[in-house]
Amino acid sequence: MTPVELSRTVLRAVRRAVDEGELSVVVPERAVVTPPGPGGCGDYATNIALQLARPAGRPPLQVAEILRPHLSRTEGVAEVEITGPGFLNIHLADAQAAATAAVVRQVLAERERYGHSRALDGQVVRLCVPYEVRAEVVADALVRIVASQGGRAEVQHEHGEPVTLRPVPAPEDPAPLGLDAARWALLHPAGRDRPRITADHLVQRASNPLFRVRYAHARSRALLRNAADLGFGSAAEAVPDADDLVTDLVIALADYPRALTHAAIHRAPDRLARHLVTVADALLALQHTVLPRGEEKPTAAHRSRLALADAAGTVLAGGLSLLGIDAPDHL
Repeated sequence: MTPVELSRTVLRAVRRAVDEGELSVVVPERAVVTPPGPGGCGDYATNIALQLARPAGRPPLQVAEILRPHLSRTEGVAEVEITGPGFLNIHLADAQAAATAAVVRQVLAERERYGHSRALDGQVVRLCVPYEVRAEVVADALVRIVASQGGRAEVQHEHGEPVTLRPVPAPEDPAPLGLDAARWALLHPAGRDRPRITADHLVQRASNPLFRVRYAHARSRALLRNAADLGFGSAAEAVPDADDLVTDLVIALADYPRALTHAAIHRAPDRLARHLVTVADALLALQHTVLPRGEEKPTAAHRSRLALADAAGTVLAGGLSLLGIDAPDHL
């Protein structure tokens, strides 16, 4: 964003404040935008609040506070800070930050429908399965996964018909594991692999992929609650953040639609299950950097990471739901 473009952006912010009745002024023809002076910060600064203070009949700081949210919501602006008597200091977003914000905004707008598409629009997928518990569970998950891509799966059992879905059977009855763990034990391995029906699926430790996925979802909800207790919320803003942990999680979220489509096309719910583990591991690596520490005040970076954690939790809940597995907020 050039200084000329930013000047127009500042004037549009003033216009929105006037239109919404927050300021009663004549919108000026020009807004001065320059590199910040001593005591300033960011990429550019403007004295528009000082310029409008007298005609608005308000202190410059109050005018700046009115204009700041209108500027902050502008595409390409990462953060706006107020310094001195009322200077608005503008941090511009870089391309990577803008892409991150776009992914997060899409997830939070679509919620559990994120990743749903029309890839199989109008297609009828016929699943002929044997009378076997794993085949039944895989087919049940595929009904929802195929529907998420615009198709319709019809399940029938072998009665002289050729079997089209025959995953390696479970070596024993998974029912003692309970509904969620049993489904995960049958869905997480690839169809060609023999599932493990062991108590490992019930332990609450990092070695258990199901625990990591559900724990990551619960942590995302806890981060939102803790942030609310600290008096701030999430914001999918384009804040420059070069941390590799952020990048890893954004890549995992952006790749979720592809994983879901492939799970439907290849009749492989294990692809979805394994991708949920990838998202969960990326979120768990990032979680300790989301909230302020000690006396640190919440910043735009905290709000942005909180939105990213919220998006990750949303994807985990949506994916688990497609697999027929519960995603509790507390674990």
